[in-house]
Amino acid sequence: MQFDGTDFAGYQRQADGVRTVAGTLEAAWLRMLGEPVVARSSSRTDSGVHARRMPVLIFTDRLVPPGNLVRGLNTFLPDDIAVLEAADVTAEFEVRADAVGKRYVYRLMTGEARLPLWRRVAWFVRGELDFAAMQAGAAHLVGIHDFAAFRASSCTAPSTIRNLRSIELAREGALLTLTVEGNAFLHNMVRIIAGTLVDVGRKRVPPDAVAQMLLGRDRVRAGQTAPAQGLTLDEVFYGPHGARQGLDYKELLAHMNVARAG
Repeated sequence: MQFDGTDFAGYQRQADGVRTVAGTLEAAWLRMLGEPVVARSSSRTDSGVHARRMPVLIFTDRLVPPGNLVRGLNTFLPDDIAVLEAADVTAEFEVRADAVGKRYVYRLMTGEARLPLWRRVAWFVRGELDFAAMQAGAAHLVGIHDFAAFRASSCTAPSTIRNLRSIELAREGALLTLTVEGNAFLHNMVRIIAGTLVDVGRKRVPPDAVAQMLLGRDRVRAGQTAPAQGLTLDEVFYGPHGARQGLDYKELLAHMNVARAG
């Protein structure tokens, strides 16, 4: 599924009834099929964060052709969320535990004037950034490290060791794009990386300071948490477990998956 996260209070359904991605999807399913369900996702995105390809798993006893399910759900879903495609999986498939990696994209717009057309999908940073320095700082993050300095204080992950497989910076005019791929991510990890690299680009800290932040494991030493609107969950990767079930697991990157229990 795909969604513009601007007007959602994150993915996870909340008890106070605020508008969330999961709650909206579950409500559409209920209206279409009259069946209460729980929409399990591969990620729990924060308020304002977007997703280009987020797999979601729903267990159901209803026999609905995947194509009909896509058309039906999209009829009941609002314009800022859509099911791209549906597929059957076995009851053993676990949408979160079976994921072997994720890719996030963070977008920044630089310059002297705000660009209103980008305000929902990018962080506006006034002035110019030292692109080469940001690349040098980002290079220190690639590999297996303790990312304790790059997680939110509310993060409850039992381990802060993560494998950041790649981090790339690209620039096209005023748009700067940060693409990060890893085996898993801590809460706010990508947004803190983005905020830290902006500090490097502004020459508030040297590129080598990023390596010291990793070693120090102190959140206070890393940069600010960049605004949510710049972040997009771009893709989720699945390995042989999905293939073993007769799935083309690459297709799972773009699809909402519906499993029939029993």
